[in-house]
Amino acid sequence: MTDTGTDWTTSAMIGSPAALKLQVLTGNANPALGAAICSHMGIELGDAYVGHFPDGEIEVKVREDVRGADVFVVQPTCHPPNDTLMELLLLIDSVKRASASRVTAVVPYYGYARKDRKDEGRVPITAKLVANMIVKAGANRVLTMDLHAPQIQGFFDIPVDHLYAYPVLLGHIRKLGLSDVVCASPDIGSMKMAIGYAQALGTAVASCHKQRLSGSEVKITAVVGNVRDKNVLMFDDLIASGGSLALASRFLKDAGAKDIYVYATHAVMCGKAFETLAEAPIKKIMVTDTIPLPSSGVPEKIEVVSVAGFLAEAIGRIHTNMSVSHMFHDGDS
Repeated sequence: MTDTGTDWTTSAMIGSPAALKLQVLTGNANPALGAAICSHMGIELGDAYVGHFPDGEIEVKVREDVRGADVFVVQPTCHPPNDTLMELLLLIDSVKRASASRVTAVVPYYGYARKDRKDEGRVPITAKLVANMIVKAGANRVLTMDLHAPQIQGFFDIPVDHLYAYPVLLGHIRKLGLSDVVCASPDIGSMKMAIGYAQALGTAVASCHKQRLSGSEVKITAVVGNVRDKNVLMFDDLIASGGSLALASRFLKDAGAKDIYVYATHAVMCGKAFETLAEAPIKKIMVTDTIPLPSSGVPEKIEVVSVAGFLAEAIGRIHTNMSVSHMFHDGDS
């Protein structure tokens, strides 16, 4: 796991109100991230049991006194999404019924985000449904990172702090010390992200023109921009099957690119993603630890950049009623 070199630790905890105890809990989705966040903040991870009844129903028991506390429940709704979502809801409900003063759902990866609108008849808007469930469970606010669609923030009737992994990943990129760089996107959807990195790094931009033929099949027809003899940094918010990135990397190579580096926030990695990416002409793939990687079968080219310190800083700022947007710029949130 890579240390970005940026100190995101406990500056926001200075002057924390003693009357309101800070408590961090986590389910089974990514306990290592919860523990790392607490380590950065210099506190102990709260004691909560999250298991199953014999019939498969989820059982939750919070073993901490949370009465009057400021509780942060760290739980990405990653694989298996139905279980991790239900764990999140039950943890929120548990601490709310135990008289927590405020409950913040820390959802580093917000699943069920693909359906954020009705693009055809008789389909649900699952991103909105999940938002309703989190609010109904008792959350007072939400802290999340790199939503698949930023407009999902508007689905909540409670405050949402939407973080971007951009500052952490940008620090990692600068440490690489690459020259002759072009920032690229595998499709038009990630173009804004690529432009943001290009402006920060002072590079040109390129993009692949992609057509989605089905839920699992895509076609790239062209590369827009000059990548010949360039080191290409390709950006995306998440990696699911890896098919789009693999196809885009081959087109970029055919267009004359030198080494290709991929930066993505969420390592969803479903199906044969690892095999697909291992065979792709990509030198390095950097992902964050919003979603845990399996203990085996991960290609050596995949590297984890931790956002635990960044999330710890945000939690500390929320707890002490400080601006979260100051982590990105000088404006007030």
